[in-house]
Amino acid sequence: MERVVLWALRLSTYFVLLCAATIFIDIGWKGGAVIFKSSVPFINVPFLTDAPETLNVFEREGKKITMGDRAFREYKATHEAELKSVRVESYVYSAGGIFPNIVGTVLLVAGAIFIALVLGVLSSIYLSEYATDGPFIRFLRLSIVNLAGVPSIVFGLFGFGMFVIALNFGVSLLAGWLTMAFMVLPIIITASEEALKAVPKGYREGSLALGATKFQTIMTNVVPYALPGILTSSVLAIARVAGETAPIMFTAAYVMRDELPWQVQKFTDFFFQGVMALPYHIYVVASKIPQNEYTRDVQYGTAFVFLFTVAAIAATAVILRTRLRKKYKW
Repeated sequence: MERVVLWALRLSTYFVLLCAATIFIDIGWKGGAVIFKSSVPFINVPFLTDAPETLNVFEREGKKITMGDRAFREYKATHEAELKSVRVESYVYSAGGIFPNIVGTVLLVAGAIFIALVLGVLSSIYLSEYATDGPFIRFLRLSIVNLAGVPSIVFGLFGFGMFVIALNFGVSLLAGWLTMAFMVLPIIITASEEALKAVPKGYREGSLALGATKFQTIMTNVVPYALPGILTSSVLAIARVAGETAPIMFTAAYVMRDELPWQVQKFTDFFFQGVMALPYHIYVVASKIPQNEYTRDVQYGTAFVFLFTVAAIAATAVILRTRLRKKYKW
């Protein structure tokens, strides 16, 4: 019976890993073919640096010609008479690139994680070091754990009602940051509190015995040694924040925006404007426009860049955690 259970668990684990590997290999193979090219500079630079465009397809001298909207307008200005007798088919979001989506995703993730880490670490310090165990604190911890299981769509509707409408932030970076920060806050609070509790009590007692205040003890002898565990929670939070579509769809993301976030007249306007984002772009391209032979490359190319972007941000947190773990040991 033990062998049967062991093999059942082993096969279940291998099956899950196989499914995940199949998905990543499929995206890597098809998306990599969009991003990487066989000729110099070996990377599809326009796809990574241009904004999404409408693709225009027509035939000329028996050959099929494909042009993005900007190039097509220039071509039309000099070949208007020729195009009158030609059927031009248009496919939205099937040309250009995804640079504004990359910028918007990085800004949304960075801002949300910063807010969530600040609030989460402060809350975990209070719960771990200052709060006295009692009915209210136990209820508070239970509420935090329950919030971690709330669907993201609920946080999206909460952010839409609270920040977009009630506080009149509009569809903006600030509304998206706060909504996603609150969404991952329970994860960060729980993991950070456990990391703080894992620090040996002797560190606290030794510091207090030497005359340090409780705040000094926490800042110098507790938090630094808990940072690797806190950064572990940030990696989990990054993965969830970057992959959510529903919250940013209600609070921060536009299907199309011509201006980049820093192209504003006043500095304060930067926080009160919406952005394009990779997960929302994938959602729109995959389900909200007519599917054709040209949308496939955009879908897989965007998914590939999205996975790479999330992996790069998470890898930064992992490297930082590893270095801190080597520095602070007990």
